[in-house]
Amino acid sequence: MKTLSHPRNLLLSILTVVGAIVSAHAAEDIVIADFEGSGYGEWKAEGEAFGSGPAAGSLGGQMHVSGFEGKGLVNSFHEGDGTIGTLTSPPFRIERPFLNFLIGGGGHVGETCVNLLVEGSVPRTATGPNTEAGGSEALDWTSWDVADLLGKEAVVQIVDAHKGGWGHINFDHLFQSDARREAVPASFTFTAEKRYLHLPVRNGAPKRRLKLLADARVMREMDVEFALDGDPSFLAALDLGKWKGQILTLEAGKLATGDTAPGELIQSDELPHSSGIYKEKLRPLFHFTSKIGWLNDPNGLVYHEGEWHLYYQHNPYGWNWGNMHWGHAVSKDLFHWHELGDAIFPWSDCVGAAFSGSAVIDHANTSGFGKEGKPPLVAALTDTGAGESIAYSNDNGRTLTLFEGNPVVTHKGRDPKVIWHAPSKHWVMALYDEFEDKRWITFHNSADLKNWEFQSRIEGYYECPDLFELSVDGDAANTRWVLYGADGHYALGKFDGKTFIPEDEDKHQVWWGNFYAAQSYDNAPDGRRVQIGWGRGITFPGMPFNQQMVVPVDLGLRDTPLGVRMFAWPVTELESLRGDKIGMDTEVLDATPRTIRIESPAFELMVEATLGPTGHLTACVRGVDVTCDAVAKTLTCGDKKATLATVEGKLSLRILVDSASIEIFANQGAVAISHGVLLGSASPALALTGEGATEVQVTAYPLKSVWE
Repeated sequence: MKTLSHPRNLLLSILTVVGAIVSAHAAEDIVIADFEGSGYGEWKAEGEAFGSGPAAGSLGGQMHVSGFEGKGLVNSFHEGDGTIGTLTSPPFRIERPFLNFLIGGGGHVGETCVNLLVEGSVPRTATGPNTEAGGSEALDWTSWDVADLLGKEAVVQIVDAHKGGWGHINFDHLFQSDARREAVPASFTFTAEKRYLHLPVRNGAPKRRLKLLADARVMREMDVEFALDGDPSFLAALDLGKWKGQILTLEAGKLATGDTAPGELIQSDELPHSSGIYKEKLRPLFHFTSKIGWLNDPNGLVYHEGEWHLYYQHNPYGWNWGNMHWGHAVSKDLFHWHELGDAIFPWSDCVGAAFSGSAVIDHANTSGFGKEGKPPLVAALTDTGAGESIAYSNDNGRTLTLFEGNPVVTHKGRDPKVIWHAPSKHWVMALYDEFEDKRWITFHNSADLKNWEFQSRIEGYYECPDLFELSVDGDAANTRWVLYGADGHYALGKFDGKTFIPEDEDKHQVWWGNFYAAQSYDNAPDGRRVQIGWGRGITFPGMPFNQQMVVPVDLGLRDTPLGVRMFAWPVTELESLRGDKIGMDTEVLDATPRTIRIESPAFELMVEATLGPTGHLTACVRGVDVTCDAVAKTLTCGDKKATLATVEGKLSLRILVDSASIEIFANQGAVAISHGVLLGSASPALALTGEGATEVQVTAYPLKSVWE
């Protein structure tokens, strides 16, 4: 084991060690099969899994297959995972000490495997890496040391005998060699002298499994798309602060022998890109994005001791989804966020990944987690390796400790939403559940947040439930319960703490477009129901961060001609970001654009319009058309479309514009659209055209950056 006092050029050292292990070729390699032809040649296929010949890559319904050489490979995903079969080579004589090949797919021992057959026995066998949901279809090198079998006749047999998930095998380029092609795992020991270890990441590079160990125990584990050629897309950071001064070991997994080293991999007390964070070209000015890495679902939204807590699904080591942590940020006003780092870590805090969930304040300390008379903050999350789990905090959410009795619920599903049901004086957990191959929300009860009992289920919801009660038009005596799914569709009804009974057959919808997995805040002041959703699909190419949250909104119910409906309206705290008001007097629109120019890249538009029966309004916002059609009763923004009718010929639009998104709130929040689009500054902020006796009045405000 190599000892490094400072891990500068750490990956270069790893590659040097790996390269030294691989000897130069003493004799020419012997290729047994490269699968570049249209058929299998002398290889014998039995069953249906392998088809009539090599595949050209991915087959129908399969994830992207990568890592094979040339144009063809063996792929037993023909007709899906349900087919089985074998593919057997002609006999050959073992003439080199190593047999090398590429393998991927299923990892089921004896069922999705490659066997070496010699004299009626199986002295060597290998499988792909995958047995659970997720994973990758990438092939990687495996090498068999067959020096003890030199001179013997052998056969290679590729086996697919598994019909379930990952019931297939990928295989390519079998050859004999004097050199081992499979990379040798490497681990390195160093002293944690600085706060962060910088990791070079290149989007799309092969993922490498890293493990950080202290005292032989795994402290952190992550998959990283290492930039091994010295050309990273960005730098991520592994936080070493907890172990400063200690001797740590970094297990680097397998590194391919032909890889070149990246630039310096160093320790620093500063985050990568620290001087440029929040100043990047595409960084949103008032939407939440993480400093570094990917984000998705908001988790654990709770207000406590003057702070709005935003936990969220976070991959701190990549631009794409993966490594699901619970990131954590706090704010006094829902816009100026302070990131506190990750609060829950996969594969070390959790058995698996830390998936979505919620948080509450246990005011009565029913859980017993509280200390010194202070109520604990209690979070519920899905641990993908165990089930529904509980974590708690006694320092205002800064640290979360997982309950030793986890999991508290086991089932096929995820995403616990926990609330206190005051009339029944018990806790409720709403869960996405897959029962009898259908999609449900289940309801469980608990007196102490630790012991849960199933009560009921309702069909027709997918992922990330939310459950809350709202008054109608502010009347505390007239309320409805709202049951919400990840797609933004909701039902209104009654809830007695155990069973939800919807009052309408169909669900309703407020949000459209780039919007998913929203959650609302527990314990919000003044009885507010504040919601934040994930702007799914709003991307930031070339940036060290990816995805954003939509603007926080207050939710409320109103009695409308269609019945009681939910409305969403940006929180009043947004108004504190406004600059000087810009106005446009009432104009009757025609084909000649009426324009407003705003220098700020972020701004707010208030458009009040009157449309005739055949009226048509187009508000071109930084080159993106926002269109209302009185005849079709639609509101569109780019390629996003929602149903919207004028109210007695009147239409109001509140439009929020940031670096990569446009959000529209129509008719006081009856309809909301989130549209992800990269916006330039060359086009006017607003250009209005219309027909059919359409007139408008506009108020506009530039919006200040929350990072100034």
